[in-house]
Amino acid sequence: MRVHVVSDVHGRADALAHAKDGADAVFCLGDLLNFVDYHDSRLGIFAELFGPANAEHLIALRTAKRFDEARTFSRGLWGSLDGDPKEHIDRMVRRQYDELFGALPTPAYCTYGNVDVPGLWAEYVREGQTVLDGETVELDGWTFGFVGGGLPSPYRTPNEVDEDVYAAKIAAVAGADVICTHIPPAVPDLLYDVVARRFERGSEVLLETIRREKPRYVLFGHVHQPLVRRMRIGVTECLNVGHFRASGVPHRLVW
Repeated sequence: MRVHVVSDVHGRADALAHAKDGADAVFCLGDLLNFVDYHDSRLGIFAELFGPANAEHLIALRTAKRFDEARTFSRGLWGSLDGDPKEHIDRMVRRQYDELFGALPTPAYCTYGNVDVPGLWAEYVREGQTVLDGETVELDGWTFGFVGGGLPSPYRTPNEVDEDVYAAKIAAVAGADVICTHIPPAVPDLLYDVVARRFERGSEVLLETIRREKPRYVLFGHVHQPLVRRMRIGVTECLNVGHFRASGVPHRLVW
C-alpha cells in the first residue's frame, strides 16, 4: 500500500488537490490554515486584515523573540477593527477551510496542527475524510495512531493543549505500528529550525513512548526547516514529512 503524507499545508489548496496522485490514501498531519506567512508577509489572515507591513513587523518581533512586544502590537491592531475580532477571524478561517477540505483528496486521514481550529473541522470534512486525534486506524495490516495539536509555547497558537491532555492522547495510540503527530519528539536536532534559528516545542512523552514501545515509524511536521529531517531512535525511524506549503510534495510511505 502507498500513502502520501503531508503536514504544514498553510493554505496550499492548489498542491493539496494533487497530494494523493499515485497513492492509495493521504495522511494530513495538520496546520491547514495560513495565519501569518513567515515566507511572504503579503499572505495569510493577519496580512489580509492589517496589511503586509504590519505582518512583516509582527514577524520581525517574533523572530527576535520579543514576544511581549509582539502581543502588545497585535492586540492594538485587533482592537482597531470594527466589531468583534473573533468574527473577522472566523470568517477568514471558514473561507480557508472551505477551500482546503474541498481540495483534500479521499480517502484521507487527518489530525490537527497547532494553528488549526478543531471546533470548525466537522462543518467542512467531506465523505472519505476521517479526522483522528488520540485514535488509531488499521490499513492493510498496519495500525496507525494519530495525535494532533501542539504544546504550550510563547507563540500561543490556537490549538495548544495542556501536557496532560497531550500525554493521554499519546498513551491512547502507544501500541500503533506508526505514530503520526503534528509535533516532533523532544530531540533537539529534530526541533531546531535552521532558517528561523530557534527551537520549536516537541513532546517528551512522545520520545518516552518511542523508546518504550518501539513503533516502526513516527511521522510528524511542525518544524519547517529542520536541522535534521530524519533519525533513528532505537529501531524507530523518526521522520519530518516536510513543509508542504513550500514544497507542494508529499512524503511517500510504502509498505
